[in-house]
Amino acid sequence: MQRKYILYTLLFILLPVWVQTVSAARIKDLANIEGVRENQLMGYGLVIGLNGTGDDIKKSVFTRQAMINMIKRMGMAITPDVFSQMKTKNVAAVMVTAKLPPFARAGSTIDIHVASIGDSSSLAGGNLLMTPLKGPDGKTYAVAQGPLAVGGISFGGKAAQVQKNFPTAGRIAGGAIIERTVNFALPTDGNLLFQLKETDFTTATRMTEAINDQFGDATAQSLDGTSIQVIQPDDYPGGLVSFISEIENISISPDTPARIVVNERTGTIVMGQDVRISTVAVSHGNLNLVISESIEVSQPNPLAAGETVAAPQTTIETIEEDGNLVVLEMGVNIGDIAKALNAIGATPRDLIAIFQAIKAAGALQGELVVL
Repeated sequence: MQRKYILYTLLFILLPVWVQTVSAARIKDLANIEGVRENQLMGYGLVIGLNGTGDDIKKSVFTRQAMINMIKRMGMAITPDVFSQMKTKNVAAVMVTAKLPPFARAGSTIDIHVASIGDSSSLAGGNLLMTPLKGPDGKTYAVAQGPLAVGGISFGGKAAQVQKNFPTAGRIAGGAIIERTVNFALPTDGNLLFQLKETDFTTATRMTEAINDQFGDATAQSLDGTSIQVIQPDDYPGGLVSFISEIENISISPDTPARIVVNERTGTIVMGQDVRISTVAVSHGNLNLVISESIEVSQPNPLAAGETVAAPQTTIETIEEDGNLVVLEMGVNIGDIAKALNAIGATPRDLIAIFQAIKAAGALQGELVVL
């Protein structure tokens, strides 16, 4: 119990210092230029060279059909009847995914992720065969191939098995070569549209003011809570790329909503620095009810004519811990809230119930998000 209090105390002492240190953020971390984004790619392929940990050819129909098609492309003929008699488990069907970065050029490489879709038990030691990666439009943008790096292991026998992480998924660093590019170019007139990653009118206004303070009053204009239109000044000495670079490195203080996020499954609680509570009294106490069952045997004397009887006995014990009543004054900050609730010995799961009750009472000035 003492260790828990020490951990909470250190957290609440360091939290205000951490909030003040990271209050300013660069625009490049808060907003993106419209059109400058990644594109998702996906493909279906085969991983070979597995040591008996691949798909069962007789059960995995898609794996069997893919192998037949591959063998045909290699110029060899094989009938499905003959192929169905094979017992090889060195091949696994996989899905390959990747992200095509903006301004990617043909010939450059990207990382790929590989995951099994059959009954393979492990992809360790496997090699991905040439797999075309297609975009949402059905066109091939990259081709993937190479040996897998799997971060998991799985060993065992009929009675026991040892597994670490997930051996049915892996990745290949630089495993795909880009063959087609996405046609996108920055506007030649210097008219840019920045989009905030999190919609907020206050943050958009602060971003507009910071850009205008550095480049002039008519440079930026907030269109809504997400979009900021920026026009490159005519007298700017550098090019458009240099102009964007200077904007991205401007630091502003983003505004965050007053929000408490709780995860009931893990007992995790995250509170924003702007969370406030109206005057409210909080009481915390636990009631434990212990019920135990036992059998009492009643046996007559050796010379008596009675019978042995078993009678159940039930014992009920009630244990109620002392409850403390803590009054939270109006307008207290996150540190005061944490110290007050920690003083009554509330665990993370107790805090979740307390915050839900405070929200139901209308005293929580903020949003409560339960995951």
